[in-house]
Amino acid sequence: MTEALRMEREFLFSQRDFDEVKKMIYDHAGIALSDAKQDMVYSRLARRLRATGLKSFRDYLGFVRSGHEDEWEAFVNSLTTNLTDFFRESHHFVLLKEFLKTRQDRPITLWCSASSTGEEPYSMAMTAVEAFGGFHAPVRIVASDLDTNVLKKCADGVYALERLKKLSAEQQRRFFLKGTGEREGWARVKPELRAMIEFFQLNLLAPQWPVKGPVDAIFCRNVMIYFDKPTQHKILAHMKPLLKPDGLLFMGHSESLYHATDLFKLRGQTVYEHA
Repeated sequence: MTEALRMEREFLFSQRDFDEVKKMIYDHAGIALSDAKQDMVYSRLARRLRATGLKSFRDYLGFVRSGHEDEWEAFVNSLTTNLTDFFRESHHFVLLKEFLKTRQDRPITLWCSASSTGEEPYSMAMTAVEAFGGFHAPVRIVASDLDTNVLKKCADGVYALERLKKLSAEQQRRFFLKGTGEREGWARVKPELRAMIEFFQLNLLAPQWPVKGPVDAIFCRNVMIYFDKPTQHKILAHMKPLLKPDGLLFMGHSESLYHATDLFKLRGQTVYEHA
């Protein structure tokens, strides 16, 4: 970090402060922050200092550690990243549709383990409707995230029209209600689609998960990149018994489970099954 950058900052943010942030978020959520994230951490947490009226990172981190649950939540929410899109990594949804068609004689449960702002679980729900030809699809989706702020956005199901650009005109018509007047430029997920999904908060490091398995498929995409290898293995070992013997685990394009071959084996492009 340059001296000029230090001078420009509103608050002093020492290496000791950054190390403390890294330890706190790792111990609480298993998220491993690299040194390259120092500027991002400063930018996001500086907003919390302004919001709380505290004048130093040392005071702020002490305030968080002292048992203020609301600020712990805000601290964690500030350090989580929510990059997503409808039908991101589209080949996964082609495979999901075919997978669902082979299971039409039974109730189906899908789990999205990092729902972010909702595009992924809603893409799963749209795929289910298309696979079964209607909203009567016997598919239940449970969607979790660590960040409580994004879960509120998920439940609202409201998106800027530009976020829908990957959807066909037919999908936009079938699954969304477009706003008019002061709501022009926005769209809300139709109630029938929202009803297919249950959203809830989940810390993947927690010893107990409110997920009732076994489920037919798990989407855990672009989640493991935030954890070190031992933490990844611990989470995957927790997931394994929750996935049906013939179920599928979907991972992100930059993620590999070479260190967890005792748990899962590759079935297709970033899609895994029980080892």
